[in-house]
Amino acid sequence: MSTPDPIIDQNTIASLTERFTADAAARVAQNAVATTDIDTLSLDRTVVASIDPSVSNRVDSWNAANQKKSGRCWLFSGLNLLRSGVIEDLGLEPDFEFSQAYLHFWDKLEKANWFLTSMIEMSDRDLDDRTVHQLLGDPIGDGGQWDMFVALVEKYGVVPKYAMPETFSSSNTGSMNAQLEKILRRGALIVREAAGRGRGEQARLEILGQIHRVLCIHLGTPPTSFIWQYRDKDQNFVRAGELTPVQFAAQVLGIDVGDYVCLVNDPRPTSGYNRMLTVDHLGNVVGGRPVRYLNVEIDVIKQIAARIIRDGSPVWFGCDTVPQSDRRMGIWDAHLHDYEGIYGIDMSSTKAERMLSGASAMTHAMVLTGVDMLDGAPRRWRVENSWGTENADKGFWTMNDSWFADYVYEVAVPRSALPPELAAVLGTEPAVLPLWDPMGALA
Repeated sequence: MSTPDPIIDQNTIASLTERFTADAAARVAQNAVATTDIDTLSLDRTVVASIDPSVSNRVDSWNAANQKKSGRCWLFSGLNLLRSGVIEDLGLEPDFEFSQAYLHFWDKLEKANWFLTSMIEMSDRDLDDRTVHQLLGDPIGDGGQWDMFVALVEKYGVVPKYAMPETFSSSNTGSMNAQLEKILRRGALIVREAAGRGRGEQARLEILGQIHRVLCIHLGTPPTSFIWQYRDKDQNFVRAGELTPVQFAAQVLGIDVGDYVCLVNDPRPTSGYNRMLTVDHLGNVVGGRPVRYLNVEIDVIKQIAARIIRDGSPVWFGCDTVPQSDRRMGIWDAHLHDYEGIYGIDMSSTKAERMLSGASAMTHAMVLTGVDMLDGAPRRWRVENSWGTENADKGFWTMNDSWFADYVYEVAVPRSALPPELAAVLGTEPAVLPLWDPMGALA
């Protein structure tokens, strides 16, 4: 039997058009979408009406932050986790923040060093090698992972926002990143060639100096020390004296970020549950904490996250934030948008299928600050986003539990929160995923 010609001919087009024209529902949808945004039309009013921001357990009493036009959500959410305890411990005003620009500076410099070091290590590979090509595609982006946040805090500490305030470029990173990418892609060719002559390290340091110069111009020079002083909510003034960022972190942080581990939910059969995973050449600080995941079922993540919140602490998490969401209302639900009803076609897929097909991966990091428990199970979650206070509940979003299962990928939790059988897995050798794997996505 001969194979049909795959070319779209005029008969095929006529048949498709006739079928569409004969479908009354399709014509109504066409008329509606011609004048109205599809995400507005597809909102399921039943789902919207069922969501309210109240939760049975809530820990936030601070103001939501704003990352503005930058991809620093993982840094913001990490620092939001840290500031929650400091605000409570020291009685600070709810608008207290750590400097996101400070860690942003060091992350950029460390990522540049990571990239150049990787280019030297793989200088014997062709430029179209898939790992080399993947690194060249995003040599110094804004995104990151929990373990990358830990590596920065452990090495550089933290500072209050007044010690290194935001600049135009920290809040609008596009132009700065474009220039850094030019320097690094040119630098990749230089260090690869120099490595072949045994001069790769000298070339690396020269390019790194160029990156440092550009970062200082755009973000300012990070402080080596500062005066730590503040007025608490009772108007008591405290001056603790001059501290380095590492000293400050040791003095004010109520938690040890190095004690936290990253639980992920990767339902692909090849990954396997109750197993350690890592991603080849994923990281930021050379010689720092490596990226490691403990892959568990989603209900395990829910149970542990809910227990931590009920015990009074927020939880850092990563998700695919755009699907089935509404930014103005600040809500998520697995069935918030009825696209199938508008298009009249089956669009269903599982979480594993979306990962395998490239339809979903972690794109954003935030902080869980509340959970609504009913009969011992979570039904709704409260989320501190870093998109300002204009939308949602003054910047705090509401997530139905159905969405958590489909689009949450990871959480950072203390080791002590793990049951013994999972804690025992942490020391095992991780399976290595390639850099282009969905679990290598950066928030």
